[in-house]
Amino acid sequence: MEHTTDSNTGLFTERHLFGNDSSLFNISPGHLPSLSPIIEKSINVTSIVILFITMVSLGCTMEVSKIKAHILKPKGVAIAVVAQFGIMPLTAFLLAKVLQLRPLEAVAVLICGCCPGGNLSNLLALALKGDMNLSIVMTTCSTTLALVMMPLLLFLYCQGFSDLGSAVPYVGITVALVMTLVPCGVGVLINYYRPQYSKTITKVGLSILLMATIVIGVLAGVSLGGTSIVKTIFSPPLMATAALMPLIGYTFGYALSYLFRLNGPSRRTIAMETGCQNIQLCSTILKVAFPPDVIGALYLFPGVYIMFQVGEALLLIVLFWVHQRFFHTPKTDKRMYNPVDKQQEEVKEPQEVAV
Repeated sequence: MEHTTDSNTGLFTERHLFGNDSSLFNISPGHLPSLSPIIEKSINVTSIVILFITMVSLGCTMEVSKIKAHILKPKGVAIAVVAQFGIMPLTAFLLAKVLQLRPLEAVAVLICGCCPGGNLSNLLALALKGDMNLSIVMTTCSTTLALVMMPLLLFLYCQGFSDLGSAVPYVGITVALVMTLVPCGVGVLINYYRPQYSKTITKVGLSILLMATIVIGVLAGVSLGGTSIVKTIFSPPLMATAALMPLIGYTFGYALSYLFRLNGPSRRTIAMETGCQNIQLCSTILKVAFPPDVIGALYLFPGVYIMFQVGEALLLIVLFWVHQRFFHTPKTDKRMYNPVDKQQEEVKEPQEVAV
């Protein structure tokens, strides 16, 4: 195998990424089933196209004026960024250690934990009556910072696993992150110059993301076989990891913002932004940056992860609405932190005119 780029096996060949030594992951092609070349090419192209559409739709939610307002008062954004890149990568690392995941499984989990937020968190924050300005700005900042933070965090945490630090394709991951900024920038420009199209593009992007997840899962299932996927993806340690990661993110994101005395909407927003990662980005990195005979079916792990993300978030939303409906007592909300100044206009009732 040559030390060159190979379009059929992702960004780099196995020799380039792993020194042609699959024993680093304690696996061989027989342990993790590989895809047929046609299915492999189809999934690669589909993943990249869907990521492009998803990032354009994410960019369409970003508004320059709101970003400027939060930059001038960055307390909420700073706390949110610390929660995003502090809590989730550490959680992924600790779960991989405690549950004794295999090295390649640990890499997949770490990549999920280090990914920035996506537009799914914006919808969940909206359902929880969160601060949508903060949600959108946090997604913007985490997506931009991921270009530096994600490779850095992966490098640091991979040192905790023997022989894993030199096995992760940092260059491939960085290239993938840079490529996501281009469609995201396109979305920002569309929202700035043609805002009337932004909502439509966002809705279409989310719909395509959901449909593409199903299509990729079916294609992989046909090629790999259901039994192989179940053994690889639905193993008890990975299922436990997928269930615990978002729950820990929601809990600690809320707790951290509470300690810094943010208001209710901001706390709920940071909780959702912390527990939700850009799963399409994570899946694409796993699929494109790693050779198929090495990654096998593990690139489907983000699909399992997003099921727990959404399921646990929906449970929290239901509990929130039940609390609002039956236990909430109307009172003046003392806003301890208001990132965007708003002018309040007093509306006076018309006085009766004596005839």
